[in-house]
Amino acid sequence: MKFKKPKNPLEGLTRWVSGPVPQEMPEELTVDCPRCGKTLPTGDLLDQMNVCPNCGHHFKISARQRLNWICDKGTFQETDKELVSVNVLDFPGYDRKLENAGLESSEVDGVVTGFGRICGAETGIFVMEPYFMMGSMGSVVGEKITRLFESAQDKALPVTGFTVSGGARMQEGILSLMQMAKTSGAVKRHSDAGFLYVCVLTDPTTGGVTASFAMEADIILAEPFALIGFAGPRVIEQTIHKKLPENFQRAEFLLEKGFLDDIVERKRQKNMLARILKLHTAKGR
Repeated sequence: MKFKKPKNPLEGLTRWVSGPVPQEMPEELTVDCPRCGKTLPTGDLLDQMNVCPNCGHHFKISARQRLNWICDKGTFQETDKELVSVNVLDFPGYDRKLENAGLESSEVDGVVTGFGRICGAETGIFVMEPYFMMGSMGSVVGEKITRLFESAQDKALPVTGFTVSGGARMQEGILSLMQMAKTSGAVKRHSDAGFLYVCVLTDPTTGGVTASFAMEADIILAEPFALIGFAGPRVIEQTIHKKLPENFQRAEFLLEKGFLDDIVERKRQKNMLARILKLHTAKGR
C-alpha cells in the first residue's frame, strides 16, 4: 500500500484574489475548509489570517508568516539560522526527506528562533515550522530552542513560543529523544533566573514536544480546536479499547480540565501576548 501526502492548498500560489467571488473560480485560487466544508477564496482567507470566517477553523501557517503577524515590523532578528540537520545515523531516505522538507517549507529545519518586539515588548521568540517534516523535533530543533532560552536568560528577557509538531523525529533516534531533556533543562534554568515563558500551542502539538517544552511554560495558551497530546486519540483508543470523550485532546477539552490558561484566536494573539509580556516583565513596561 502506498501513502501519498495530501497537497497543501495554501502553498505555492503565485497570486491571490480578494473581493467578490466569481461564480466559477479556478480551483487553485480556492480552498475547502476541512471543518465546515465551505469553499473559500485564498485571498480572502489570507486577509483573515488564514482563519475560516464561517467556522473559525485555524489553518496551518508557516513560521515566517506567523512571525510577520506577531512581531513588530523590522524588529525580528533571527538566531542560529546556520544550523542544519545531518543524517548522523545514516537512516535510509532521511537525506532526501530533509531535502524535500527544505524545498516545501523554504526553511533549513523545523523551527525559527530569534529576538523581536511584540507591540514594543522585547522577547525571545521561537516558532515551529509545520511544513518542515510537520515541525518534528530533531537535534537541530532542540539545540536552537535551548540556545534561545540561554540567550534570553543572558539578556534578561522573556521567551514567547509557538509550537506545532508531530513529535520527536524518529530518523534521529535517541538523539531526538534527548532534546526533550535538554530543552526542559534550558526552560528550568531560564525560569529559575526569574524570567517569563509564554507558549501558544497550535494544531497539532503532540509527542515529545508536548512532553517537554510545550507544556512547561508559565502561561500556556492555545489556538481554537488545536489537537494537543502525547499519543493521538486513535492510538489511545486502540490501546485501551474504549471510546474517548468527544473533542478529547482538543484545546477546549484541555482548557476545561485545567491544562491550558486560555484559548486565543489568532487575530487576538499579538495584543494578548503584548499585554502578558508588559504585565509580567520589567523590560516590557
